[in-house]
Amino acid sequence: MGNSAFNILVCGVDEAGRGPLAGPVSAAAVILDASNPIAGLADSKKLSEKQRDRLAPVIRERALAWAVAYAEVDEIDRFNILQATLLAMRRAVLALKIQPHQVLVDGLYCPQTGIPSQAIVKGDSKVAAISAASILAKTARDELMLQL
Repeated sequence: MGNSAFNILVCGVDEAGRGPLAGPVSAAAVILDASNPIAGLADSKKLSEKQRDRLAPVIRERALAWAVAYAEVDEIDRFNILQATLLAMRRAVLALKIQPHQVLVDGLYCPQTGIPSQAIVKGDSKVAAISAASILAKTARDELMLQL
């Protein structure tokens, strides 16, 4: 699952911050460049902080497009954590400078984006673009929490 000979733009989406009791939930959307692969991509939870911090700027530099978005604490309280997560994911996808042809989301549920989407359980371990999104979501949330 990725870019094919037909130049299908595939966006990977993942979140960070659903488990912690403080702060917003973050989501990232990433469209990787198939002609410029990034070594070392993996589920952010399986990487050390140092590895994530090394990979995040590489992803931002080499991706065709990427975006990070948030659902704030009041939105989590107002909706629920699942709906707030889907909201953050939707915001990230819609913030991309290039619209993808397909959205692949880690987990069981897809945000409403108007773009064909597929949820993939453990997608952050199976799809490079989702792995990249998991790294950006995690590092962005970590940076935000340090500022609070």
